[in-house]
Amino acid sequence: MASGHGFIDLHTHSLASDGEHPPAEVASRAAAAGTRIWSLTDHDTVAGQAEGAEAAKRLGVRFVPGIELSVYLGQREVHMLGHFIDPAHRSLRRFEDFLAERRRVRMGEIVSRLAALGIAIGEDDIVRWSGGKTIGRPHVARALVEAGAASSVKEAFDLYLGEGRPAYVPRFRLESEESIRLVREAGGVATVAHPGSSRVERGDLERLRQAGLSGLEVGHPDHNPSVRDKYRRLCQELDLVPTAGSDYHGAAVSPGRSLGSAEMAAEDLERLEGRRP
Repeated sequence: MASGHGFIDLHTHSLASDGEHPPAEVASRAAAAGTRIWSLTDHDTVAGQAEGAEAAKRLGVRFVPGIELSVYLGQREVHMLGHFIDPAHRSLRRFEDFLAERRRVRMGEIVSRLAALGIAIGEDDIVRWSGGKTIGRPHVARALVEAGAASSVKEAFDLYLGEGRPAYVPRFRLESEESIRLVREAGGVATVAHPGSSRVERGDLERLRQAGLSGLEVGHPDHNPSVRDKYRRLCQELDLVPTAGSDYHGAAVSPGRSLGSAEMAAEDLERLEGRRP
């Protein structure tokens, strides 16, 4: 049975990472859009989980604790979602602190590269776009837009921050198998986010399934119907649970991605939760 419009959304972001709104506001917007089961999956941080959980409870929305990890599969960067995690788990907290420090070093290098291009923005200009300890390229992009060096976040990536562009600095390499171990250690289940965008193929999924992968984000705004069909078939063949998420960041960050757009079967959420270690 289908979930109904916007009933389950397992992929959203807040100001705790690179989203536009604080966690409580994302919860309110999700509820207003008809979402009844909601997961906050900020990039590489659980800083917004407590606020999100409290707001969801107040709104009568079931909250699924989550995170999105930037990982490497061979030479490619892919994103791994973790759901039903314990946000207070010691290993997860230690890793979050480690990554936060690495991100700050990376931001300093990006600022230096931009300065060499004649673009003067400081770390304060970047950090103010972030509501948590996780800072990343989207925050730099918003600072560039504010400084008039780019007309949009997308243009900032196209001109300066994307891979191969003059201010690009590689991130810390977390291997995909290690990310699955980290999520499972924290009591959660791991799924590959937007596999179509990340060009994840059957062989990759077979390898990750052996490492403990539980699911695959089939429903994503970047996936057209044929891509969704492809990954739904792979879920059936590889015994992976199909999930769905809006990947909402807010209109200022990711225009065109709206809350209430995710479609997922309630029984698939039950199956996903049933794969917790």
